[in-house]
Order: sequence, then C-alpha cells, then structure tokens
Amino acid sequence: MHNTADEVVLYHKLAGPWGRCTGDCGPGGVQSRAVWCFHVDGWTSHLSNCGESNRPPKERSCFRVCDWHSDLFQWEVSDWHHCVLVPYAHGEIKPRTAECVTAQHGLQHRTVRCIQKLNRTMVANEICEHFVPLPPTEQACLIPCPRDCVVSEFLPWSNCSKGCGKKLQHRTRAVIAPPLFGGLQCPNLTESRACDAPISCPLGEEEYTFSLKVGPWSKCRLPHLKEINPSGRTVLDFNSDSNERVTFKHQSYKAHHHSKFWAIEIGYQTRQVSCTRSDGQNAMLSLCLQDSFPLTVQSCIMPKDCETSEWSSWSPCSKTCHSGSLLPGFRSRSRNVKHIAIGGGKECPELLEKEACIVEGELLQQCPRYSWRTSEWKECQVSLLLEQQDPHWHVTGPVCGGGIQTREVYCAQSVPAAAALRAKEVSRPVEKTLCVGPTPLPYQLCNIPCSTDCIVSSWSAWGLCIHENCHDPQGKKGFRTRQRHVLMESTGPAGHCPHLVESVPCEDPMCYRWLASEGICFPDHGKCGLGHRILKAVCQNDHGEDVSGSLCPVPPPPERKACEIPCRMDCVLSEWTEWSSCSQSCSNKNSDGKQTRARTILALAGEGGKPCPPSQALQEHRLCNDHSCMQLHWETSPWGPCSEDALVTALNATIGWNGEATCGVGIQTRRVFCVKSHVGQVMTKRCPESTRPETVRPCFLPCKKDCIVTAFSEWTPCPRMCQAGNATIKQSRYRIIIQEAANGGQECPDTLYEERECEDVSLCPVYRWKPQKWSPCILVPESVRQGMMGSSEACGKGLQTRAVSCISDDNQSAEMMECLKQTNGMPPLVQECTVPCREDCTFTAWSKFTPCSTNCEATKSRRRQLTGKSRKKEKCQDADLYPVVETELCPCDEFISQPYGNWSDCILPEGRREPHRGLRVQGDSKECGEGLRFRAVACSDKNGRPVDPSFCSSSGYIQEKCVIPCPFDCKLSDWSSWGSCSSSCGIGVRIRSKWLKEKPYNGGRPCPKLDLKNQAQVHEAVPCYSECNQYSWVVEHWSSCKINNELRSLRCGGGTQSRKIRCVNTADSEGGAVDSNLCNQDEIPPETRSCSLMCPNECVMSEWGLWSKCPQSCDPHTMQRRTRHLLRPSLNSRTCAEDSQVQPCLLNENCFQFQYNLTEWSTCQLSENAPCGQGIRTRLLSCVRSDGKPVSMDQCEQHNLEKPQRMSIPCLVECVVNCQLSGWTAWTECSQTCGHGGRMSRTRFIIMPTQGEGRPCPTELTQQKTCPVTPCYSWVLGNWSACKLEGGDCGEGVQIRSLSCMVHNGSISHAAGHVTDALCGEMPFQDSILKQLCSVPCPGDCHLTEWSEWSTCELTCIDGRSFETVGRQSRSRTFIIQSFENQDSCPQQVLETRPCTGGKCYHYTWKASLWNNNERTVWCQRSDGVNVTGGCSPQARPAAIRQCIPACRKPFSYCTQGGVCGCEKGYTEIMRSNGFLDYCMKVPGSEDKKADVKNLSGKNRPVNSKIHDIFKGWSLQPLDPDGRVKIWVYGVSGGAFLIMIFLIFTSYLVCKKPKPHQSTPPQQKPLTLAYDGDLDM
Repeated sequence: MHNTADEVVLYHKLAGPWGRCTGDCGPGGVQSRAVWCFHVDGWTSHLSNCGESNRPPKERSCFRVCDWHSDLFQWEVSDWHHCVLVPYAHGEIKPRTAECVTAQHGLQHRTVRCIQKLNRTMVANEICEHFVPLPPTEQACLIPCPRDCVVSEFLPWSNCSKGCGKKLQHRTRAVIAPPLFGGLQCPNLTESRACDAPISCPLGEEEYTFSLKVGPWSKCRLPHLKEINPSGRTVLDFNSDSNERVTFKHQSYKAHHHSKFWAIEIGYQTRQVSCTRSDGQNAMLSLCLQDSFPLTVQSCIMPKDCETSEWSSWSPCSKTCHSGSLLPGFRSRSRNVKHIAIGGGKECPELLEKEACIVEGELLQQCPRYSWRTSEWKECQVSLLLEQQDPHWHVTGPVCGGGIQTREVYCAQSVPAAAALRAKEVSRPVEKTLCVGPTPLPYQLCNIPCSTDCIVSSWSAWGLCIHENCHDPQGKKGFRTRQRHVLMESTGPAGHCPHLVESVPCEDPMCYRWLASEGICFPDHGKCGLGHRILKAVCQNDHGEDVSGSLCPVPPPPERKACEIPCRMDCVLSEWTEWSSCSQSCSNKNSDGKQTRARTILALAGEGGKPCPPSQALQEHRLCNDHSCMQLHWETSPWGPCSEDALVTALNATIGWNGEATCGVGIQTRRVFCVKSHVGQVMTKRCPESTRPETVRPCFLPCKKDCIVTAFSEWTPCPRMCQAGNATIKQSRYRIIIQEAANGGQECPDTLYEERECEDVSLCPVYRWKPQKWSPCILVPESVRQGMMGSSEACGKGLQTRAVSCISDDNQSAEMMECLKQTNGMPPLVQECTVPCREDCTFTAWSKFTPCSTNCEATKSRRRQLTGKSRKKEKCQDADLYPVVETELCPCDEFISQPYGNWSDCILPEGRREPHRGLRVQGDSKECGEGLRFRAVACSDKNGRPVDPSFCSSSGYIQEKCVIPCPFDCKLSDWSSWGSCSSSCGIGVRIRSKWLKEKPYNGGRPCPKLDLKNQAQVHEAVPCYSECNQYSWVVEHWSSCKINNELRSLRCGGGTQSRKIRCVNTADSEGGAVDSNLCNQDEIPPETRSCSLMCPNECVMSEWGLWSKCPQSCDPHTMQRRTRHLLRPSLNSRTCAEDSQVQPCLLNENCFQFQYNLTEWSTCQLSENAPCGQGIRTRLLSCVRSDGKPVSMDQCEQHNLEKPQRMSIPCLVECVVNCQLSGWTAWTECSQTCGHGGRMSRTRFIIMPTQGEGRPCPTELTQQKTCPVTPCYSWVLGNWSACKLEGGDCGEGVQIRSLSCMVHNGSISHAAGHVTDALCGEMPFQDSILKQLCSVPCPGDCHLTEWSEWSTCELTCIDGRSFETVGRQSRSRTFIIQSFENQDSCPQQVLETRPCTGGKCYHYTWKASLWNNNERTVWCQRSDGVNVTGGCSPQARPAAIRQCIPACRKPFSYCTQGGVCGCEKGYTEIMRSNGFLDYCMKVPGSEDKKADVKNLSGKNRPVNSKIHDIFKGWSLQPLDPDGRVKIWVYGVSGGAFLIMIFLIFTSYLVCKKPKPHQSTPPQQKPLTLAYDGDLDM
C-alpha cells in the first residue's frame, strides 16, 4: 500500500493538445493526441507507472468539415440585447454619476451559434468557423444619461366646499415623461391642505353627512346544502369559499335543455349595503335609511369558460422543396369552439396556431425555378407602319422596308441544361407571377429587304461581224454585238438587271482581220514621180488584240503599195481624211448607212505639170452598218424555288449565305427566251448560243421547320372550397406556338385553348341559429330571498334562458363553429325578465302599428292598456311614467338627389372584350371620338339621411356626352416630280420635295424638321448621270480652198474653206439633225477657216501631224513636237517652211490630267412601298479633265486610274412608330365600400413606346370615375351613462351605453342619422362592451382621479439628435384625499406609457426671475415653453436665495451675488485680514452722486455685482486683512528709492552742477480701491 501511495505522488499524467480532425467528411472523423506519464522530477516514464484507471483518452470522434458543408451550416445571430452599463473591474455596476453629461458607455451582447440549416440544431462553432469567422458577440453602445420623471405644474387648488367643519382642498399635476435609464421615480402628483379658517358648526347642526354605500356584487354562486333545511327555513352562509354545492332539480331554478345543449345554471349573488359618514367612518344603517332600499340579492348566470375542442393535427409544411432561400415554411393547426363563454367566464383562446417548420431530410427536392421564355418572332408586318403613316393606305404592290414583329412571352419552369437536352420538350406555360425580373420585349422593329434594279450604262458601238464561236467558226452567218455594263448592282431578292448584250445577224463573219498601216511614199527613181509605200500588216482578233498571222485569212495584204510624189510643177493633193462616222446605226428599208472621206488640193499644177483631178475625184463614199435594225437579246424569267434534285448528292446540313441553317444542296431553274426588239419572243436559235444565260444553278435547301407548340398549361384550378351559388365554374388551359411551320414542315394544331366544366364542386351548406323558446323567469330562490330581504313575495327581476342550436339549411343539427363562421355572433342565451309584484303596474302587450298613408307627414301609432288592479292604481295613471300610446313617423318615399364629386374622364364605349394575344394593331380599339362622362349622384331622404342611389337614379350616375379629340398628324404634300439633273453632262444631283400642308394638333405625329437649304419640309436627293455625248456636233469635210483675191487671174495664194456642221442625237439610229441648242455651245466646231493654195512655183508641205503626247505629270519643262514633210520642192532654191514645231506641255492648255469624280452619297433611298427600314445610298462616278470638263469614262480607264470600290452602301431610315397602347383594364373595385370620396380607376399600358417622330404616347394612362355614393351604415356606441347605484348614494354601480345603427356618408363633416337596426345587420358586440362596473366615491373616501390627457410624443435625444425612432407619451391617475383620517387607505398613483410616432426632441433648462431682496424664483422649463418639475440637472440648479455669512450689517453694505459683503456706490471697501468687510469708506468727490447712491436699491445693484466681484480681485490692496502694510509695499518703496538715487547721481555726473535734492516718497493711505460695478467710474 505504501508503494502505491508513492506512485500516486511521484507520477502524474499529461495530455497534449488534440490534433486535426482526419478521416471521412462529417461526423465520422477521428482526432488524436499524445498522452505522457511524467515523474515529478521531470523525466518521462512508461504509461503503466501512471495506472490505467484515469488515463486520458488518446482518440475521440469528431466532425470533419469539408468544403461542401458550407451549404449545410451557417451562423445564427440573434438581435442585439439591451445596452447595459460597463461594470467595474470588480464586477459592480457603475453608480449613477453626477458628471454624466449626455450619455454613458455601455455594452450590448448577442448570441451567436453555429446551426445546421436543415433542422436548426446547434453544432460546434468550429464547423462554421471553417468557412466564416465568428461574428462579434458584443459591441460598444451608448446609454443616455438617467432621466428623471418629468411632471407638469400643479393645477389651481380645488374650491373649498361650503358648510361648517374641517374642509380639505387639493391640487394635482400629471406625468409628462416617465423615468428612464435609472432616473428618479415620479414625485407625488397630489397635494392636499386644510381650507383656511374652518367655520365651526353651530349647536344642534351635525358636523357630518351620511351616505348609503353600496358594495360590489359577490361572485355568482349556487345555494349551499345547508341553505335548504327540511323544515323549509333557510340558513344563509356567505362563505363563498365553500365548495359544496347542489344543483336544484327544480324547473324554476335550472334551465332544462336537450341533453346535447349546454346547461346554463342560474345562481344568485349578493352585496352589502352600509352607511358611511363624511369623514370615512362607518355609521348605523338607520342614519342612511331612504324610501327605496337597494337590492342586496339578485339572480345571475353561473360563469362558464369558453370550451374548445382538442387541437387538430398539424397541417403539412408549406415548404415542400429546397430553394436557395433560408426562409422556413409554415404549418398550422386549429380547434373549434364547443361552447362560448357565458356569465363573464374566460373568453375563447386563439383558435388557429401557426409555426415555422423545416422539412427534414437531405432528399428534399429542389424547388422549381421559373424564367421567361419567348416564341420565335412572327413575320414582319410592314403594313402596320404604313397604316400609321396613312390611315387610307391599301396594298398596291409588294411591301418592304421597316415593320413591327411580335412574339409571345410566357413564363415556364427552368430546366437544367442536361435535363433539357434529354427531354427535348418545351416547358409548359405557368402563371406569369411566378417569373421575376424584367419581361422580354414582346415586339421589335424589323425589316423586309427592298429590291432595286440595276443601273446600266448606254450601249457601246456595234462590233465587227464575227462568228458566234471563233474557236469553231461555222457557216457564213455571224453576229455583230454591242454591250453595256452595270453601273450599279441590283439589291434585294427581286432586284432585276436588264440584258447587257444585243446582237444582230450579219453575213461573212470574220474573227481575225489584217490591220495595215502605211508608211511614207518613197520615190522609185529620183526625187519625184512614181514610188511605193511599205505596208505593215498586223493580224488582230475581234477584241483588237494582236494575234498570230496564221489565224488571219490568206493571203495577207501586200507589203508594198504604189504611190506618187508630185514633181515641181505637179498638182499636190492632201492625204485622205479618216472615214466619217456612219450616218445610221443600222439599215432599214428606206436608207442605208453611209461613210465618206475626202482630200483637198494643196497646190495647183504649173506648166507642164500633172494637172489636178476633178472635184468629184476628191471625195469617196462607202456603205456602213448595213445590218438590220432588229436587235436580238436573251431574256430570263426569275429563278424558281430551291428544290431537291436527285442528281445532286445530298450534303450535310450547312450554313447558307444568309446565315440560316440549311439542309443539303438543291437546284433552282429558270426559263430563257430569245427576244427580238419591237417584235417579241422568237425562236431560240436566232440568238447567239454563246451568250445564252444559265438555266440551272445550285442552291442551299432551306430546312423543313415543324410547328413547335408548348405543352398545355395546367388546368386552371377548380375551387377547393364549396361555392355559395350554383353557377357553373369552368377551368381552362392553353398552349403557345413557339415556332410556326415552314418549308413543308408539320403544320400547327388547330386547338390552342381548351375549356371544361369543373367537376365535384360542392355547394356550401348554409347554417343558421335556431333559438328555442325562452324559459319562465327564474328568480332568486325563495329561501335566499327571505333570508336577505325578509320578503316572501316571488316577484321582481329575474333571468330567463333558452337553448340555441346550429342547424343547416336542411334542418340537420351542426357544430356550433359552423354557425359562428357564417354569422357575426350568437343570439343571446339569457335575458333579464320581470315577474310583476302586487304593487307593480301591469299592461297588455303593444298592439300593431296603425297603417301609414302615402302622405310623408303622416305618423303611425300603437297602444296598450292597463290590466287587473293596475287600472285602479293612481301611480299607474301617470302617462309620462307609464305611456299607453307610442307614435312614430311613417317612412317617406320622397328622395332628393344632388350631383357629387367631379365629372369623370371622357369614357369611350368599349367594344367586345376578347382575351387578346400579341400586339394590338393600330385601330383595334377606339382612341378618340364621342364618349360619355359620368358624375355620381348622392341620394338622400327628406331628413337629409343618405339612402341607396338606386332610389334617385338607376345607375347612381348622371351622364353627358363628351368628345375626345382625335389626333391629327402632320400632313405633307405628295412627292413633287424629280427635278432636272443639276449637270447637263456627266454626273449631277436631282431633287424632289414634300411641303407642309397642315400642322399637327391634339397629339398628332409631329412634322419633320424644316430643311432650310431646300426650303422644303422633306427632300430627297439622288445622283443623276447624263451622257456627255448624247448630243454631239457632227462635221462634214472641209470644202476646197477659195482664193480671196479680187484679181481672178490669180488662182493661188490665201483663201478660206468652209464645212457644214450639225447637232445630232447619238442614240438616234437614223442620225438626223436636232436643234443645235442641245449640243454644247462652248464646243461648237468652226465652220470656216483660212487656207492657202500654193502657187506652182512654191514649196508644198504636208498637213501637220499630231502633237506628240505629253507625260501624265504635264511637266512644263517637257516639250511636245509635231512634224510635217515636204510634198513638193519650190522652183527656185528658196528654203521651204519649217517641218517641225515644239511647245512646252502646259496644264489645261495642251496637256490634261484626268480623275474620277464621285458625287456625294444620295439620301437614303427606300423602295416605293417601304415606310422605313433598310435603304440604299448611292453615288455615281464620272471622268473629269483637269480643266473641269467632263469627258468620256474611257479617258480615265486608259490612264489606269484606281476606281472607287463602293458605289452603293446600305443605310437605315429610322422607323417612325406611333405609341402603341394596350386596351383598358377592367375597372378596379371602389376605393371605399360606402360613402363619399370613393374612386374607381382603370389603366392601360404602353406596349411599344414612340419611335422617332411617331405619335407621342398620351399622358392619360389612367382613367378615374367617382363611385356611386352608397350610404354607410355602422353601429355607433353611445357615451357611458352616469354610474347607476340602484338606490345607493355612493359605492359600486354599473354604467351602460347604447348601441344604435347610424347612417352617414363617410365624410367627417356629415352628421350621422339614426336608422332602423336592420340596416346595420347583426349586432357585433358582446354585452361586456355595453355594460361596465363603476364606482362613485363616498364623501371622505380617498379615490383615484380620471386619467390625464396623453402627453405630447417625446424622443430620447443626445445633444439634440434623436437616439431612437419611436417616442413615448404618458398619462397618469392620482389620488384625491377627502379626509386626512383616511389617507392611509389611499390607492397608489398610476402611470401609463405607450410608444408613439412623430415625436420631437425636447431639452430642459433652468429659468430664474430677477432678484428681489436677495430672492428669486427658479424653475425648470421644457424647450416648447412648458414649465415642468424634473428634467433639469439638479447639479446645475441656480441659487434661489442670495445670502452672506455673516450677514452684511455694516452701514452702506449689501450682499453681492458672489456671497460676500460689498459697499454701495460711492463707497469703497475696507477689508480685514481675514477677508471680511471691515467698513465702507466714502470715496472723496462723490457728494454730488449722493442722491444716486441713496436711490440705488438692492434690486438694481446686483445686476453688475458679478463684474464688481471679478474686478475686485484685480484691485491693488496694500494692506492685509488685519490692517498691516503688506511686504511688497516695502519692496516697491525701496526699489523706487534706489532708482531715484541712481537718476540723481547720473544727472549730477552729466551736468556737473550738483544740486541738493531730497526725494521723499509720499505718504500712502491704507486704501483698497475696488471697482464697484459702475462702468462710468
């Protein structure tokens, strides 16, 4: 044993910290730690030395947190608790500190715990800390300083009652603000005092008065066993604690009911009546006896509590699925009323109970999520916008351009992507309220592409006659062709290009021709005579390109050609000119085309020379363009639809050129015809096959699109509850087309909406109360009555009861709850009744009322008669007490109507209301025109009481016609015709315009902005092109040179030659002359020119050749050269004229540069039928010479200039869309159920806002009208009656108030009128609301006052800023003492506080009156001027009494505000060494102010006494309080003496005239100068 003891001492265990939790996620984790066994000396030992019994565990299970747990756990944070003061270090709370200025620092806490979301159970905090740090559990806060209770000022004292003896009077005050944050409790709210000089009562008159005091009724009870003895005598026992009781088996006592109904027990209750003296003492009852003695016993209902059934089982949780929200669901349970409370028993408890719930289990499925879905866009409708632009528009051709397209928007359940792919089904539509977020737009602007045709150039010249196929020339027939090219491509699906090639058949076609160029004539012998030219021949194809000579016809042209060089005396002729242009472009029956060429005589022949040829030989003619004028060309039909072709291999689905998915490749076909101009279609073989267009081309096949519809929505629910009426209730469902069928896909179903009748809709049973007959009147038991009253007559007040059962409309009994649900209350089960006593007056029942006449002034009456002995009793004859006739006014059918409220908006008649789908088309419902406006009618009877408006007007309205003016849009003229081209040659601009005809009004579509440049409202500009060579000058050959010599003998020398010129239309195949004004007058060719005819002996030169070309740069340093050659030398050896000329290349003179010229882009061009949308802007190209002259495009093309790429670009004309509105909703319910001021409204919505300059949306989107003015009926509680004591003077009694049915019109100013109770329906109130206990204090009793008014709402504030949002207001009751002897039995005063809104911050400050004889009044005032007690800081309270200790008894002295004695004006204080005033000494020279000093009274002096006290501290006081001179006075005197000696000594040294000088300091009076507070001093 000893060793074991040593071991316990020597070894002890130590465990390390727990390691990390490892293992599986969740509660299956494991945590381990190390455990050591230590010897006391510090070395470790084997664990067995420490023993196994209390060995710490090495492992424990733990919860391993994994990342996915973040969805399962969360911090649950409570609200912050109240702010509490910070405790000291030792733990005690800080005491209330005097130095608290605004607020004190506190701490507030809250609880934070980690919970499992699913079942809200608490788990270890470490789990939540894994994801989110622990939220703070405490924070600093402010507690406002303690606030004492604040009470009002006392009211005036009450009057003293007249009479002799001691009397008391009292005064009261009310609580304004309750004590807060540990402030002081409220002081007494009542003060009492004895009246001054009580009048002593004379002998024989009593000092006291006596009152009969009625006590409260005891609890209702049944008679005890011992109250009923065998001999019939009753022993009364007032011991209400006895629990023995008996139920009388006596009809008169216990109501006999059907066993199912609740037994109502009638008991009795008693009360005591005593006599009390005015000083509160009890007196003998005989001193208070009166004629009628109060009842001391009465029948009563034994109280029974409300009885309910057991709770039903809990309903299932409303949250049956797992959503992202952490909000729990709810479940409820209910119980039914079995029996209601009677006789003041406990009222029924709550019948419905709700609580939050969370469904357990991880497998809770996800809640469905909903999102907006849309169908595909429907086709684009252009006509909508065209109708908006012009209401009279009708379809005249294919429409294109901008329009509106719509789609269906619906709400459907969101399906995860993976599931959606598997299901491949479209979610069914659900209620739109389930979808949140913005709704997708159900409309958008769209565009149908418009088509434009090509713009082409004019025709080229006819080509040469060639074979149709030069690679395989056949036959002798060929074609001549001419071309034109596309200036601007066509656009859109129906854009069309005209044919670009025309052909005419011709004979002897040749694909290749020799082109020969001639050289200069070389003489064969000598210098003149016959010679030859060398011909250089080149083989060219039909395009003018050089090719191999082997292709040209054999033989080739000869290489030499004979010619002649004139000798000295020979005639000299010029070279032949070029052939003129052909006179016609084709040959017809009447004429052929001709060409001419000419040459002229340059020099005449001399003697012996070769003569000149005759004039005929100077001209040559040949035929040209001998082909027919009937041109041939190919025409094509439009391409057909893309169709499948068995020959084309089906390819996989691909994406077509328009971006849509396509399904394989098909073919498109078209027909081709050969057309002869002016004739029409001819045989195909007439046209050249080589230019035949394609008839087949591949195309992408569009995919088949099946119609896709959603699944049907769920059937609209049938009502679960039973229905009151027997109307048939239908349920419906619908589905929506998401994709229309296209390209031969499956068509859409016909049925999109289904309806059926609800089955098993039960009719609600109607339940009603069935009351039984009233029982006989039950009185207090005879034995009790005799014992209490000493009377044996069975008469007086009693109670009678009845059973009330709940039955259904088929008279089956039902649960009480069913009737309670359908009715306001239950018919009374008990009522008071009277058994007449022998002395009472008895009457017959009232007769029926007499009938009414139609006259509104008529009355109706009913009667009763006295019965039995009552007829002889005198008191029963009193008609005031016991009336036998009752008269009432008859109902009147005269009603007064008067209009009420404003006129409604103008309301248009509504068309048939159909469930509308999609966008409402403009014009579907009327927006303007004639309508009606309504005004409510208030109907009242002749007494001014409101009645139902149907008595005055069938609809409750008066109505009148009204007009909503129709909007009138801005009206523009039609387009003007296009203006002429701004340029007569080349490219220009042409314009057309619209002008304003009528301005808009009534919200019509506004006008476009005025275009100031063109002075038009709207204009369009397009580029135009006029062929520059459409009209051109045609010149004939020059005539021979006519000599201008008068001497006819001379036939040579200078002369003139002329030629004919004419203006022709190049497009005219005939080439006939036109008006010369059509040709460019600047370019008119000369008709005459000078010439010279060389004489025989003169040197003859040839015509000048062409100038050599200048470089493109037109460099002026570069020269241009032309040459001519000698045709005939002169006779003498004179030199001939020059044979070459040079000139510099000058820009725009002899050298030109060329560039392409672009027009501006045109305005956006739309198709004729397009209102807006995609258009095209174009520009045109021309060639311009550097001097600005337009020239042929060939010039620019020859210089290889870079052409601009785009000649047209797409553009957008904004669509002008009128505001689109929905139809009106149905009228809302009236904003008030009855009375004036009710309004109903309806609204419409903007479906599509205004676009561009469309018709703006109306400002009125809501219409209102006043509701019919129906009367308001309501039960109105009357005021409480005075406290009824039933024969007593004071004590406990009953107050009652009446309940009456009133009619009013709902406005505050209108007085309510009484009407019959039936109009208000069942009476909703219990008896407890109509009757309450009350008490009348007896003289001498101490009693509570009525409640004070609620105080104003006050907020708790710190430095004037609100500390809270909800304020407080208070009210109080205090006690009144009527006799000092009874003040110990007074009740406590009562304070009530309630929260309120709209409070203010108040602050409290001390106020003080002026001093009066060293006294003043000090009070606390609230910032709104109310004087209060409490609220101000006690520490800051100013003094109310000013007193000096010891008192100021010295002459001319008074007590200053600082509490020390001072002297009056004109006197100065002489102080003692102890600081007290010794005496007041007069200041010299103040005699003249003596009168003032004497008049200064105490009430004026203290005004400046504070300043007086301040300055008194500053005054020089050379004497101590005990009258001795202070040390510093000696010091200052000595210092002054030394300085004076020093000054005398220095002046002596300077002046060297020593003068005897003695300085004696003046004698100082021992005075204290003190500032007396007068600022004039």
